[in-house]
Amino acid sequence: MSESNSNAACTADQNGAVPGEPGKTDNNSRRGNWGNQIEFILTSVGYAVGLGNVWRFPYLCYRNGGGAFMFPYFIMLVFCGIPLFFLELSFGQFASQGCLGVWRISPMFKGVGYGMMVVSTYIGIYYNVVICIAFYYFFSSMTNLLPWTYCNNPWNTPTCNGVVTPTGINNTLANVTRSLVTGAAEVAVEVVNKTKRTSPSEEYWKHYVLKISDDIGNFGEVRLPILGCLAVSWVVVFLCLIRGVKSSGKVVYFTATFPYVVLTILFIRGITLEGAVTGIKYYLTPQWHKILDAKVWGDAASQIFYSLGCAWGGLITMASYNKFHNNCYRDSIIISITNCATSVYAGFVIFSILGFMAHHLNVDVSEVADHGPGLAFVAYPEALTLLPISPLWSLLFFFMLILLGLGTQFCLLETLVTAIVDEIGTDWIIRNKTVVTGGVAIVGFLLGVPLTTQAGIYWLLLMDNYAASFSLVIISCIMCICIMYVYGHKKYFKDVEMMLGFPPPIFFRVCWRFVSPIIISFILIFTVIQYKPITYNDYVYPGWSLAIGFLMAMSSVTCIPIYALYKISKSEGTTFLERLKNSCKADIKWGPALSEHRIGHYAAPGSEGEVEVRPLKEELKEKEDEKRDEISLTIQGSNGSTTHNATPSA
Repeated sequence: MSESNSNAACTADQNGAVPGEPGKTDNNSRRGNWGNQIEFILTSVGYAVGLGNVWRFPYLCYRNGGGAFMFPYFIMLVFCGIPLFFLELSFGQFASQGCLGVWRISPMFKGVGYGMMVVSTYIGIYYNVVICIAFYYFFSSMTNLLPWTYCNNPWNTPTCNGVVTPTGINNTLANVTRSLVTGAAEVAVEVVNKTKRTSPSEEYWKHYVLKISDDIGNFGEVRLPILGCLAVSWVVVFLCLIRGVKSSGKVVYFTATFPYVVLTILFIRGITLEGAVTGIKYYLTPQWHKILDAKVWGDAASQIFYSLGCAWGGLITMASYNKFHNNCYRDSIIISITNCATSVYAGFVIFSILGFMAHHLNVDVSEVADHGPGLAFVAYPEALTLLPISPLWSLLFFFMLILLGLGTQFCLLETLVTAIVDEIGTDWIIRNKTVVTGGVAIVGFLLGVPLTTQAGIYWLLLMDNYAASFSLVIISCIMCICIMYVYGHKKYFKDVEMMLGFPPPIFFRVCWRFVSPIIISFILIFTVIQYKPITYNDYVYPGWSLAIGFLMAMSSVTCIPIYALYKISKSEGTTFLERLKNSCKADIKWGPALSEHRIGHYAAPGSEGEVEVRPLKEELKEKEDEKRDEISLTIQGSNGSTTHNATPSA
């Protein structure tokens, strides 16, 4: 008996079910489910661990005081990041709906779902452009000599000074284009001593890959190689999502694990370089005075939201494909810790290489890094030229970047597709979900074309700084307020308990109700007060471009009040307060998707009563049968009289 119980418990655990729960099918055949829980965890890790862990977190850490940034980062992680991560996973899993369908919990707040869709759209547009640039570098690495190794190329300037000298290499390779820069080598050392040094990888990035223009309004030409790589990126994303989570769930076995292999190789190589210790010390040594800067806390909060994917809608979407009784509390802890540990690990890899570069150039570590994605396409490529068989390592590194980006891009596209399919909800669109996926991919490609122009990097950074920054904070805060105070924290805690088999821990209950919303609100206020216009190196963005940035940021937030007013106007009631109250009430369809999970107050009208009334119905049926038997035993006489046998057995 004990052996069978242990086997049943094991089976329940494998299926993500609550221990002791009766065996149920637990499969949503109409929407689909993950093949197993490993697929969900790997997909969520791939979603959370993205390009930002490589080029955003180390850069924010370097800009905000090295190790001092760790303190606000982990404070935001513990009190905001993990609680919100668990909240979104439980939210999507309970309703088995995307970022629009879940707002049946309080229809007036459905604008929050539309805001999430807008944010995911913006991020999806420029995120795939970064992936396509990684594709470009990947293809450029298929050569005997990396093109950013030396300063003897047509696009190099007299200020170029590489970390690798031509000494000791094949003279033919070293002098292929030397005639094009005749005389430059003789004055290069003199000029570099008087001006700011630029690396060959930085000049390759700016003058060859981007052919960057002098102004955000000067689009110049479309960089056809980048445009072609953008098409490749979208085709790859579409093919991996062609069958929804059924196909993407298999791809993540590779895309979510292989990057760690490459990171480890680069870490081992990085710490063996001279000066690496100096870079790591700069990474870990706190500059405590910067903690008083609200922008540091704002960047920490934004990075948590950006990295974990809170308020994007992706977490809700991915969790909606879980089985109802999956332990998403456990998953949220595993995924959050894995994500943040990866960010810190990537920081060691980055700063060990930056320390080596600073030592080689005899400058401070803070002077060798570029802004934003340039860190991944400038610092890393230069370090790769120091490795044996550098083209091979370059291929591996940029392949890793591609995989990191694709893991996030899968979920961004699936978020939009799932929201559209769930909202329309017809059998036709569910059967033809692939058509919707293809349509969204084509629109995403077309909207990304302007970012492949010579001014594309300016627009990419503008979108990165405004489209997915404080708007995420606002959306998360409103989501917490809606679930905890409009719907009701007691009801939601009971929902989670019904789903998991235990109530959410008291720490999460306190964070959901008080701590997270308060911290987020203060961070938002301080971020607004400490706001500084965006710059890119020495370029200052014009006022009209900043206005566009604010419009992008507000476009996701304004969805919330606009839809709320619309819903109130359409709700029943004679007064405004009645309409407001009715628009906030949970929709009758809110709750578990499968009827077998809709118990208690979620049960369909009469469904629970049927179990109790069924004996009474059976009694009535028996009485009718008895009457029928009595009628059959009634004998009608020839004179019209009837003779009734009182006892059928007679």
